[in-house]
Formats: sequence, C-alpha cells, structure tokens
Amino acid sequence: MRVTLLGTGDTTGTPTPGCTCGTCERARELGVERSRFSVHVENERTGKSLLIDASPDFRHQFLTRDVPLPDEIVISHIHFDHLDGLGNAYRLFDTLPVHAANEVDPATGESVADTIREKYDYLDRITVRDHAPFERFQACGFDVTLVPVTHPPLVCYGIVIERDGTKLSLSGDTSYDIPTRSKEVLADPDLFLADAIVPASLCERHPLGGKDYVDGVPRTFGTKHMTREGALSMATELNAERTRLVHLGHFYPAEEAFCDPLAVDGERYVL
Repeated sequence: MRVTLLGTGDTTGTPTPGCTCGTCERARELGVERSRFSVHVENERTGKSLLIDASPDFRHQFLTRDVPLPDEIVISHIHFDHLDGLGNAYRLFDTLPVHAANEVDPATGESVADTIREKYDYLDRITVRDHAPFERFQACGFDVTLVPVTHPPLVCYGIVIERDGTKLSLSGDTSYDIPTRSKEVLADPDLFLADAIVPASLCERHPLGGKDYVDGVPRTFGTKHMTREGALSMATELNAERTRLVHLGHFYPAEEAFCDPLAVDGERYVL
C-alpha cells in the first residue's frame, strides 16, 4: 500500500490564517504546510484508493499532491475538519461509498453514519455504508476496522488498514486512554499515525490542564488529544515499527515544530 499524508494539521492548520507566531512564520519560510487531517491509501494491486477522513482542504490537497481521487472514503468522526470535505463529492464522482460506524452516540442521538447520511442527503452520489466497531470490512481491496477511541464528548474511531500481512494503524483523534480491546487491534503496525496535537509542556496552558500522567508527564492534553509524549508512549505500547505524529497544532514551539517524528503534508510511505 502507498500511504500519502494529505493533511497533518489540526482544526486550524499550519500556517494558521492571520497568525504570525514563530511556528506559522517558520512554516512559511520552509514552504511546508499542515492542512486539515486526511490520509490517502492507494492499493497498487487493485488500482483503487481509499481516503481516510474528508478534509475541508480536499480540493487543495488533491490539486497539490500527485494522488488519484478516492474510490471510497472512511470517516472517523463528525468534527468538521474530518468530515466537511465530503461536499467536494458534488460533480467529482458518479458514485462514492462512504464507510462509517453505526454505533449510536449518546451526545448526538445518532451514529457517525447517520450524521453523514443526514448532513449530505442532497448528494445522491454518496452511499453511506454502516459498520459496527471492531467489524472488519472490505474497501478498495483492503481489510478495514474501526476501533473506538476516546475523544469526548463525541464517539470517535481509530482505523486499521491491512493487506497481506501489512498494517497501517491510525489512532484517530483521541486521548491517551484508548480502550484495551482497541489497542489490541491497533497493535503491531508497520506504520502508526498518531494524534499528537501539542507537546506535554503546553498542558499548563489548557483550562483543564493535562491527564494520564506517567512519571509526571501528561499523556493527554485536556481531555481529547494525546500530547507528543503520549503519542510516542502509545507507539511504544503498540510496538509500532514506524511512527509519524499527525493532527499537529501550530502551538508547538518553532524550534520543535518541524523536528522528527512530527509529520508535514505530502509525506509518502510504501508499506
């Protein structure tokens, strides 16, 4: 499988419009970008492409990266920076299967699949396909599994993509408190893409601080996202062969913001 990181940023991206912080200025100097989150996975055997999350930067991403339009899409959760790019299906596709979880969210009273179906009811090109968490399904010749993670108050899912013993795991937007069963499914990936919105040192600036402390270091920023240190600890726990940190905010200090293993848009991996 050929994995292209189309979007490696958080909800505002880097550089953030109108921002003159050191990190955004450094991104401009380097000519790099972290647009809103999305990952493209191409199956060379079938010639089909699977998109993980539909970034609002969909148009820009597909104009600037040498990847084909997706044949199918998987949506991890309903926050706009992961979902609203689906509107780009208008006039681009004759048909577009969209896979999502069928688990009813107590916070919304509907599943991710239901929300997509209702929000994009005007797009007859989209066909929503419901899946139970932990249920393995086929998409573009891959085995795909949605696994619950912890991103309150909404349900959210990590994603596992497998083919012929090769494995890509995405943490999804999550705190460090990933359920044990989900970690078992995510474990032993060839490549792990882990939510790491900020370094642990910034937890003191969050109104809720940090949580999931290990040796005095918070593994969770607030309640919804892993810190850099949390993501790297999770990678070790999952026995990941290779790890790239994604869903990154522009709050990283400029001197740290573009250091390995923090990803930028356009990175490509062949598994």
